[in-house]
Amino acid sequence: MELGDLPLRDNLVGKHPYGAPQDPVPVSLNVNENTHPLPEAVIADIITELERAVRGVNRYPDREFMSLRTALAGYLGHGLRAEQVWAANGSNEVLQQLLQAFGGPGRSLLSFTPTYSMYPLLADGTDTRWIPVPRPADYALTPELVVAAIREHRPTVTILCGPNNPTGTPLEREAIVAAYDVIAEYGGILVVDEAYQEFDAEHETAVTLLPGRPLLVVSRTMSKAFAFAGVRLGYLAADAAVVDALRLVRLPYHLSALTQAAATAAVWHADEMLATVADIRAERDRLEAALVELGYTVHPSGANFLLVGGFTDPAATFEALRADGILIRNLGIEGHLRITAGTHAETTAVIEAIAALGPGGAGADPAK
Repeated sequence: MELGDLPLRDNLVGKHPYGAPQDPVPVSLNVNENTHPLPEAVIADIITELERAVRGVNRYPDREFMSLRTALAGYLGHGLRAEQVWAANGSNEVLQQLLQAFGGPGRSLLSFTPTYSMYPLLADGTDTRWIPVPRPADYALTPELVVAAIREHRPTVTILCGPNNPTGTPLEREAIVAAYDVIAEYGGILVVDEAYQEFDAEHETAVTLLPGRPLLVVSRTMSKAFAFAGVRLGYLAADAAVVDALRLVRLPYHLSALTQAAATAAVWHADEMLATVADIRAERDRLEAALVELGYTVHPSGANFLLVGGFTDPAATFEALRADGILIRNLGIEGHLRITAGTHAETTAVIEAIAALGPGGAGADPAK
């Protein structure tokens, strides 16, 4: 039996699952994790909470996970109430639930590409029509571009990713407001995906825009700045009515007692958990300066990674670095590779490895 022999839905035929490589290499800088270890004191408190939770796992967990939602509301601030916060197993599940509630047959999801590769996969999985709108050469979204695309396509759901993955491009407040105003005319949903917001020191969170905008959703994750990728906890802030809509589609008891306990304890220690963010920004900037000096083009980034252009053969460079024990990301963008900012030692290793490949990286003509 092959996959093609199964009675798949038509819109899944020929598609491929999400597949970022997972290799046990010494330097893994391909999926934008926070590569710094958790503080020992925080680990101890999380273990204490997990021990308390595991003693009760013969019972179902709190279906509404109010302790976690209260903690997340406090972390986000800006007057949010627990009733305005929702969480799931990673921000991917948060986005999936949004499409389960507001997408589906006859409805559409629009975003600006290149952007997060899971958006079209989530659209396929919920039978929502995917509308990709190309970004300009500098990848930055202007109010005019956003408004024109939304007016043309009138999508049910629009996602603006800021900082954008995989380009790192910051998202300007004016573009969010302009997008919301046109979406509100016909009753769509606007999602601002802030998976990397904690790394952006120059742009205020879209959470501040929520008052008076009931069709706005702000999605977040604990996988990046919080260094909590293995726990799988994503969350959002929105009008309480949007949260109620997600309760219609979530699976019963979808957040385990252990996930709730670990995530709540981590949020209690937000300051310690985020203490490495400044170091990561510094390593990102050091990586950018070194790569520019080597002759590469580095796109402006407000995230914990860089999109780097100027590789003659990105696939060859990817494989050369992989053979050297360094894993970065080849996303199929011509001439480009994406590199996560890691620890000081990891950043040094990738700089030295790319420099050793020579101008243009692996596969370049040394005579040029």
